[in-house]
Amino acid sequence: MLRLNSLFHYFFGPDAPSKRSHLGPRWLWLRALGLIFFSAFYSLIFQIRGLIGPDGILPAGRYLSALHEQAGARAYWYVPSLLWLSSGNHALMVISWVGLIASLVLVLNFWPRGMIAVCLVMFLSFVTAAQEFSSYQSDGMLLEAAFISLFFAPRGWRPGLGDDCPPSRVSLFLLRWEWFRIYFESGVVKLASHDPQWRSLTALDHYYENGPLPDWIGWYAQQLPHRFQASVALATLIIEIGLVWMLFLPRRFRLLCFLVVTPFQIGIILTANLAFLNHLVLCLGLLLSDDEFLGLWRRGLRGMFPSRMLTPLLGRGGGRGWWARIQAEGSTTPWPPPYQGGESRAPGRPQGPPLQVPVKSSRSHVLLGRASLFCSALVLSWIFYNTTALLLLMIFPALPLPTSPVVLLEPLRISNEYGLFAVMTRARYEIEFQGSSDGQIWVAYPFRYKPQNPREAPRLYAPYQPRFDWNLWFASLGNWREYPFVARTEVQLLRGSPDVLSLFAGNPFPGKPPREVRAVVWQYWFTDLKVKRAEGLWWRRKLLGLYAPTLELEPDGSVGAVDMPDTQAIPPP
Repeated sequence: MLRLNSLFHYFFGPDAPSKRSHLGPRWLWLRALGLIFFSAFYSLIFQIRGLIGPDGILPAGRYLSALHEQAGARAYWYVPSLLWLSSGNHALMVISWVGLIASLVLVLNFWPRGMIAVCLVMFLSFVTAAQEFSSYQSDGMLLEAAFISLFFAPRGWRPGLGDDCPPSRVSLFLLRWEWFRIYFESGVVKLASHDPQWRSLTALDHYYENGPLPDWIGWYAQQLPHRFQASVALATLIIEIGLVWMLFLPRRFRLLCFLVVTPFQIGIILTANLAFLNHLVLCLGLLLSDDEFLGLWRRGLRGMFPSRMLTPLLGRGGGRGWWARIQAEGSTTPWPPPYQGGESRAPGRPQGPPLQVPVKSSRSHVLLGRASLFCSALVLSWIFYNTTALLLLMIFPALPLPTSPVVLLEPLRISNEYGLFAVMTRARYEIEFQGSSDGQIWVAYPFRYKPQNPREAPRLYAPYQPRFDWNLWFASLGNWREYPFVARTEVQLLRGSPDVLSLFAGNPFPGKPPREVRAVVWQYWFTDLKVKRAEGLWWRRKLLGLYAPTLELEPDGSVGAVDMPDTQAIPPP
């Protein structure tokens, strides 16, 4: 029984201090998590009303009411969101601004556990009510990482590096486990899809122009020869299927893996606008390192910034206990516990063991600590089972594993299955909304982020995520009946909804909404260096026809279809 109790505390209790602890990587990861949440909430401030507001494309209030009518009280579990209390524009802005402020406070290292919880609740409130605008794997990745980080972060209001509260082995493992699954499961789905582009190593030949939102660096990357693209495609498969297993090997292999995948992720970030997805994976990779490995980083940071700038982030003393432990390599005496006083020790004062002050713990305090540890162990074990089961079922679908624990946690999106770019798109289609006051002359609504003007260079703006523009890329790969938000956008443009118009770069009908609105589809291609130099064109494009019905607003306020699309005119992607 004693051995079992020791094992329990070994895995779920705080890790023992050592020069290879993970206080530095944890500090970096939590700052990065705050910045990623900041990018997510910052983008929502400008979009959320147009996406799910009362006058938006897919109003959250209508969705929640319809769900409650069908599911009754169970709807509150299916959609765990604060928007049940209110789904008006003020409520939407509150969850966006509260999340934004909490993310900044997390970056500044004030009460990290509380700020992660606030960000988690606010973001979950949006994601579960956003319908088609939150069907991205990156949202689940962020929610899962944030939930595990609740157990990974140090306690306290200003914990600094959290010397007195090192992370547990299990919480660190689960964050690394998420990092591993994102890579490995993406490799598995590539092989399982039998996509000929991956098998022939041509998957990246047109990846840069056919992805959700290309950028100008990707334009230049596509000009490189096929031999380079094939080499990168092969490297991608090797990294996702093979190299990431180095996570489970001894430390030197794990660090080698970190040094390989970090530039790999930076390359993806620079050549494609994939929102915060790759930023999250890149920052999770920091947890493959340890304090000893980050020693040079810490010394460089000290040289670049004065101590008064680092104190709000690292706490008083600036993390000297962490650095002392790193420098203690080869010492025969155990590293002393960190100083717990209100002020850091004066320079030059002998660094003897700190004064040991006996602390009396009440029985209730001990029982509360044990209960907290037990609950943490139960929740983290549940997460591990779910994610392991999903991985095994991806490889062995007939495996007889209980799935009820997976289904039960599914609404929270904290234990997910991943798989990126299983099948590469073969062409780029762009949906464009156009309005007309007479049914003859059509004027396009300008987009903020999507390719539209062939002379305009595709921009780099990740980790900002324009969800409306992203969803239009997904919709272009199907038909309008599969993506009803397209027709809903047409209706809101006919009614001149200011919130929906804010999703566009401008309003070509400022005085009065158009009489008719339609959605057409174009096919786009990158140009080459010769055409760009001669004509200044980044894109070539060809109009294929109507994507969705042409709609007209009747005098009584109803909406009627003037023309229907010919689906045969649009080739499959």
